[in-house]
Amino acid sequence: MQALPLRLHPGQDLRDAIEDATRQLGACAAFVVQGIGSLSAAQLRFAGVDQPAALREDLEILTLAGSVAREGAHLHMSVADAQGRVYGGHVARGCVVRTTVEVLLALLPDHTFSREPDPQTGFMELFIRNRPHGIEGK
Repeated sequence: MQALPLRLHPGQDLRDAIEDATRQLGACAAFVVQGIGSLSAAQLRFAGVDQPAALREDLEILTLAGSVAREGAHLHMSVADAQGRVYGGHVARGCVVRTTVEVLLALLPDHTFSREPDPQTGFMELFIRNRPHGIEGK
């Protein structure tokens, strides 16, 4: 496992930035171990709801975690507003960095992650495979 700290900058889309960083490194499997920082907007999909809720205000990230495959990230996050109300859910595109976001990625070079239909759940789910040694970014 290789640890990779990231700092995201104002105006970046949180999800896109994490996926882009992982892709640029040629990683086939990674986990977001934790993230903190601030957002000016968040798009969170709450449990059992199909569409994300738009939160358009200054927010502090309390927790951020998930997995990153070549097909994209599966991230969950909790955020707090200026009154201390906490919201949490699935991270959609549209989470915009306000001042900074600090993320710790764990790259897993011995594995490949993919998102594939799972007949048991009916959703695209994480499939984990061992990666043959000596194959980088393939």
